[in-house]
Amino acid sequence: MKVSKFSDSQIASILKQAESGVPVPALCREHGISSATFYKWRSKYAGMDANLMSRLKALEAENTRLKKLYAESQLHTDILKECLAKK
Repeated sequence: MKVSKFSDSQIASILKQAESGVPVPALCREHGISSATFYKWRSKYAGMDANLMSRLKALEAENTRLKKLYAESQLHTDILKECLAKK
């Protein structure tokens, strides 16, 4: 996954500026982001502060790691079942 060049606190401050009434196109130009990126951040991080955002990212990373471990475990199980079935 691509790493954002913006920190959690920067994203939160950009979203707070938009909530305070700054026009979205002006914010996007000022920070060098696309409007699609802004709206994606708003849908994902709306109402969160920097601590909650970092916690969400940590949970997503842990979930990805666990999914990978589960997939590897299932692959090993399938290989063992296949080997046992041949005998």
